[in-house]
Amino acid sequence: MKLSLILPPTPDERWDLAKQMGVTDAVVHTLEIGDGTCPHEYDPLLQWVNRFRNAGIDVAVFEGSVPISDVTRLGLPGRDEEIEEFCTFLRNLGRIGVPVVCYDWMGGIRWARTAQSVPTRGGALTTAYDNEQMSAGPTPDIPDLTAEDLWENLEYFLERVVPVAEEAGVKLGLHPDDPPREEVRGVPRIINSVEAYDRVLDIYDSPHNGVTFCQGNFAAMGVDIPETIHHFGDKINFVHFRDVEGDADKFVETFHDDGPTDMLAAMKAYKDVGFDGPIRPDHVPTMAGEDNTNPGYETQGRLFAIGYMKGLLEQVDADAET
Repeated sequence: MKLSLILPPTPDERWDLAKQMGVTDAVVHTLEIGDGTCPHEYDPLLQWVNRFRNAGIDVAVFEGSVPISDVTRLGLPGRDEEIEEFCTFLRNLGRIGVPVVCYDWMGGIRWARTAQSVPTRGGALTTAYDNEQMSAGPTPDIPDLTAEDLWENLEYFLERVVPVAEEAGVKLGLHPDDPPREEVRGVPRIINSVEAYDRVLDIYDSPHNGVTFCQGNFAAMGVDIPETIHHFGDKINFVHFRDVEGDADKFVETFHDDGPTDMLAAMKAYKDVGFDGPIRPDHVPTMAGEDNTNPGYETQGRLFAIGYMKGLLEQVDADAET
């Protein structure tokens, strides 16, 4: 497995900290880009990736910062042009040698939390979701659509994009809806169960049409995490290693070693299925001395998580030798 961290596109102390921890794979994500945008053309992408490589860091994943919007998810005018832009993006990443793209199919409302400063162990601050509170808010101003509309739009997208991903040598990882509910404020969601992923994988059977296995979302679905990792097997192209206490209606993020999931069993399951792709910590608590301006993604919690993950991997390897 490639232990990875979200890193900004220009060098700072987080690059040094990553390398000092033995992490040599980066995830390029909107959260660390500043203005939330990144280039999709070949030359600026190449310059970004080479900046990392020259520092001894590989770019393993582009996530969040990919050219898909509600124009495509909701099937609005202009989606063919946006899909073509996405295909060009895949071709460019393939030429440069970036192996994975993570995307989602949350229309209208994306990643949702109702609190970003819930006290947890030792006074660290974490994020939470409460659907009762969320439901009291306004419905997004988007066209009426059904769950089946979203499925039709996703099928339209995959049939055009996966062949390009195959040619480019880039693997796609579809992220679960977060939270993984049937609807949020009246907007339907469809990527919210194991059965939904089975349907996605059946739309276009290819190693390049795969899963971003976000453990916290699958935990909120109520599934057995190691069993579900075995279920998807080599369809897992990217992993978000995290945990939550609660379910899709109401949950709180936890420290990686303090949630209900057997994290050692999860790590063993990834090894069992032969997963050798990028895996990164996600949604970490904000720890002492940090200002919580980037909830879930401050530095110290990620350092703690990487250390914990390295320890789990060592134990998995040791168990395999006995």
